Amino acid sequence: MTTAAISIENLVHRYKDAEQPAVNDISLQIKEGEIFGLLGPNGAGKTTTISILSGLLKPTQGKLLIHGFDVETQPDEIKKIIGVVPQEIALYPTLTAKENLYFFGSMYGIPKKHLKEKIDHYLSLFGLENTGNKRVEQFSGGMKRRLNMIASLLHEPKILVLDEPTSGVDVQSRNLIIEFLRDLNKKGTTILYTSHYLEEAESLCTEIAIIDNGKIIIRGIPKQLIGSKPGFDNLENIFLQLTGKKLRD
Repeated sequence: MTTAAISIENLVHRYKDAEQPAVNDISLQIKEGEIFGLLGPNGAGKTTTISILSGLLKPTQGKLLIHGFDVETQPDEIKKIIGVVPQEIALYPTLTAKENLYFFGSMYGIPKKHLKEKIDHYLSLFGLENTGNKRVEQFSGGMKRRLNMIASLLHEPKILVLDEPTSGVDVQSRNLIIEFLRDLNKKGTTILYTSHYLEEAESLCTEIAIIDNGKIIIRGIPKQLIGSKPGFDNLENIFLQLTGKKLRD
C-alpha cells in the first residue's frame, strides 16, 4: 500500500483567547502525485493548516504525517522532503536574488558547486537570469513571487506547499508559475495549493477540498463536483453556494 504524501487526522488548532478553533477536527489524505487544492474564504483555516504542516505552528490536537514522518516529532526528516512557498514574501529585500538563494540553499546543506548550478537553472527557468545580482527590494511583485518559489525548490522537495502563489502578480507571471507547477507535478512532485483564483484551481487541481469555519465542507475531483447538484455549474458557483456571498475581511 502506497504511503499517503500527506495524512491529516482529527487536526485542531485553537489560537489563544479565540472563541472558535481556526482548524476544527480536519481529517484528510492526499495521495502522492496529486495537485490538491485547499480552498476557502478568508479566515477559513487554510493558512493555519499550512502553518502546522510546515512546522510553524503546533496543533492543539490531532496528528499530521508527511510521507509517514510525524510533523511534531520528526521535523528534520520532513524539512528534507517538503518545500513551502508562503503567502508573504519570505526574502531578504536588501540582498540580491542570488544572495538570497545561496543563503536558503546553504540551509539545506546543498554543496556550493551544485547550488550554483541549481540557482542558475532556476533563475533562467523563471525569467530572472538577468536580475540575479539585483536587490530584491527593486523587484516587481511578480519577480518576487517567482524568486520566492525558487527558494523552496533548491533541495528538490517531494512535496511542494504553496499558499496563494499567484496572488497579486501579472498575467505573464501567473501563467509561468501555473505551467511550471503542471510540469513539476508530471515529474512526480505532490503539490498542495491554496488560491482565491477558483478558475485557476479548477483547471490546475486533480482534487480539491473547500474549508470554511475550520471544517472541510466538500471534497472531490473538480470535474465530478461540477454538475453534481443544481447550481454547481463551475467551481466558483460551488464555492459561493457552500460558503455564501457574505464578505470575509
